[in-house]
Amino acid sequence: MTFSDKIRAAREAAGLTQQQLADKTGVSQRTIASYESAGVIARASTMKKLAKALDVSYDYLSRKEVTDPRYGMEKMLYIDQAQKQFGNSAAREMDELLERNAALFAGGELSEESKDAFFQAIAKAYLECKEAARKTYGRKKKN
Repeated sequence: MTFSDKIRAAREAAGLTQQQLADKTGVSQRTIASYESAGVIARASTMKKLAKALDVSYDYLSRKEVTDPRYGMEKMLYIDQAQKQFGNSAAREMDELLERNAALFAGGELSEESKDAFFQAIAKAYLECKEAARKTYGRKKKN
């Protein structure tokens, strides 16, 4: 499924018009139409707004191989927290860290509560290390 197909399908599933989605994301209706029909792909910042407005994951919109609209939703809270505290590079690092560790669950059953507790522990450790590094080496400029 292409980005265009995913945007259109998610918008229709959410019961939104192109104009309503445009209003929710701060882009023009014409831009939404270009995403759906002209093969234009949104910038990362806009794609995050689209994902939130459509209640789908950023991974679903940004990665062609992801076909489940809910894939990766559980990690978005932690990625957003890293981005707010330390900028875009920290958000990318958090995403990669959680994605790599999610492979630990492959082939086994783990409750959502246990999975969330694991992600919380990983995110907490990462953010504490980032904060300690900032205090030790000085504040880095956000991306």
